[in-house]
Amino acid sequence: MRIRAKLAGAALLSTVVLALSPGIASAHAQRSVGPFDLEIGFRDEPAYTGQPNAVFLDLSKGGKPVTDLGDALTVTLGFGEQTSDAMVFDPLEVPGQYQAPFVPSQAGAYAFTLSGTLDGVKFDLSLTSGPKTFDDVQDIAGATFPQVQYPSNAELAARVEAESARTAKGLAAVTAAANDASDTASSARTAGIVGIAVGAAGLIVAVVALTRKRA
Repeated sequence: MRIRAKLAGAALLSTVVLALSPGIASAHAQRSVGPFDLEIGFRDEPAYTGQPNAVFLDLSKGGKPVTDLGDALTVTLGFGEQTSDAMVFDPLEVPGQYQAPFVPSQAGAYAFTLSGTLDGVKFDLSLTSGPKTFDDVQDIAGATFPQVQYPSNAELAARVEAESARTAKGLAAVTAAANDASDTASSARTAGIVGIAVGAAGLIVAVVALTRKRA
């Protein structure tokens, strides 16, 4: 009985330690805006490129979940110098929890900007993923098994650009060849017309000469 009690106590202690350890219980950022308390981050963590995910929002006021958010608040995504359109939140099954679905296409740091007015309180909160907020998006290639070397978006863009340049060069060559062929055909046509004209003139001269001779 004593051994079981010790084991149970050790398990309870481990659970408490894990719960209190930063970054283990949750990788979401916790903030307050006026009387509202919120938790924001990726819905599914770790977040991977190419995998459906969402901006997760847990919103409460005075310790009670906010269940009537509607479209009062929106979130805008940021990656580098790119920003998305404002997205509204959809409610989840748990009261006070919401999501704004999207698919992260590149690995790295993402910014979530929460905007709007709720119960007269203005929201203008911007958070970027990092050690003190929520995790960055990870490349899916590092989580696959057997591992497949997927080309990155930058590599794909470089390939597309190279293929486009090659195609443009090929089209230019074809166009030049077609123009040369057209010029050659035009020259041949002109030479043929000139030849016909010279031949006709010669025939006329011959007829005139024959007529004079008979006269």
